[in-house]
Amino acid sequence: MIERQDTKQRMSRIVKHNGTIYLCGQVCKDADAGIAEQTATMLEKVDELLVQAGSDRNHMLSATVYLRDMKDFAAMNEVWDAWVPEGYAPARACVEARMARPELLVEVSVIAAEVVS
Repeated sequence: MIERQDTKQRMSRIVKHNGTIYLCGQVCKDADAGIAEQTATMLEKVDELLVQAGSDRNHMLSATVYLRDMKDFAAMNEVWDAWVPEGYAPARACVEARMARPELLVEVSVIAAEVVS
């Protein structure tokens, strides 16, 4: 069974299948902010969606990070490293990409396992 949450014409914010959770790409809450704040608020949104889907950051399997410019790699990683629980880092890729809007500096797509209680 496939379960979709917050589904619109273009995409679902969450898709669940066989205990795996797929989140749509997440961006910051304030696109006028710098890379550190954009990364922090983007990750807050990931936390919210993971909880809504029945998971948390300890159960992340994979993350793909998109940076507008690799010059922001170190600053983004400072926030990322503080956010990821020690010992629970997902498989991760980070690529430079053209963003949907020029003011967006970072986006992330996350796959996680559902927490079974």
